[in-house]
Amino acid sequence: MLRNIHWLTITLLVMAGLVLGACGSPPPAQEAAPTEEAAVEPAPTEEAAPTEEAAVEEPAPTEEAEAAEAGAAVVKVALLLPGPITDGGWSQLAYEGLEALGQEEGFEVANTESVSQADIPEFTRGYADDGYDLIIGHGFEFGSAFIEIAPEYPDQFFFATTFQPQDDIPANVMYVDAAYFDAAYGAGALAALMSESHVVGFVGGGDNPTQRGMMNAFITGAESTVPDTTGLGVVTGDYNDAAKGREAAATMIGNGADVIWHAADVTGLGAIEGASASGAKVLGAYSDQTSVAPDSMGASLVMDLSAMVQTLGHDVRDGTFAAGTEWKPTVAEMWHWSAGDSDHNSEIIPDDVWEQYLVIWNDLAAGKIEYTVVTE
Repeated sequence: MLRNIHWLTITLLVMAGLVLGACGSPPPAQEAAPTEEAAVEPAPTEEAAPTEEAAVEEPAPTEEAEAAEAGAAVVKVALLLPGPITDGGWSQLAYEGLEALGQEEGFEVANTESVSQADIPEFTRGYADDGYDLIIGHGFEFGSAFIEIAPEYPDQFFFATTFQPQDDIPANVMYVDAAYFDAAYGAGALAALMSESHVVGFVGGGDNPTQRGMMNAFITGAESTVPDTTGLGVVTGDYNDAAKGREAAATMIGNGADVIWHAADVTGLGAIEGASASGAKVLGAYSDQTSVAPDSMGASLVMDLSAMVQTLGHDVRDGTFAAGTEWKPTVAEMWHWSAGDSDHNSEIIPDDVWEQYLVIWNDLAAGKIEYTVVTE
């Protein structure tokens, strides 16, 4: 019995020691050597990519905001015309260019036709006061008027379809030397090549230096091209009187002319009608006027006025309008010959004559023909 108790006591003591050893503090651990990763300096991290929410664009503009923005971008162009938009040439072509411009997004256009010289200041200031960005005065009459008016509106642009009237011009005005005299010289040369009587005639419109210079250039071109040719000319003093045109043509035909050219709008239409009725050949001006006298019209010297008006509007929109200068295109850049689907009517101007003429035309465009312009 005692032996059993003794062994039990020993067994309990051993078990208690084991328990107490298990509950004691562990031996101190050695510090772990730094790992390779821990020894490396931490690399700077890239900025976190924007979340989907941060990348969302600003809300689309409202219709009202879009309208306001469109309104601010509109270029307003006004065209002042000396004649009616049905004159078949000078005024009509410029008007057609304005209408084409008005069909483009970002343009607002307006026009006034048959503006007399006395009314130029009123209409010009009216459009300027209404905030038009570009005011085009389509004719000689507007040249000097814009010298006076344009400085009153320094933030707007003005263009006159005529020569620069003086050396010192306002910084917001542009003029054009549209090769009128080269065009007239070329028309005179062609008329001389067409003529059988060796007498040709010119009918002009308003009595101004441009029209007088064109008349004299026509005569010079004719007389320089075919020896013994006589050039005649009448400046009627009016662009819009067909009766004066018929009378002028009849007078020159009575003096032997058998080819007539004009530069006179409605007055010129009268000249074409009168000349063709008298059996003379004719040349048109500014637009293709074949339909006015299809059996008499050799060709028309078309002036690219529609494209000019559109180009001016685009230049203002694009910030490239050459204010304070005189634009000087060549005759081939501003003018071209037309007769329906061709450049001439071969039944009236034989092809060999036309080929001969093109040499003169190309020399004019290249500046190889020198002549004196008389505007008095």
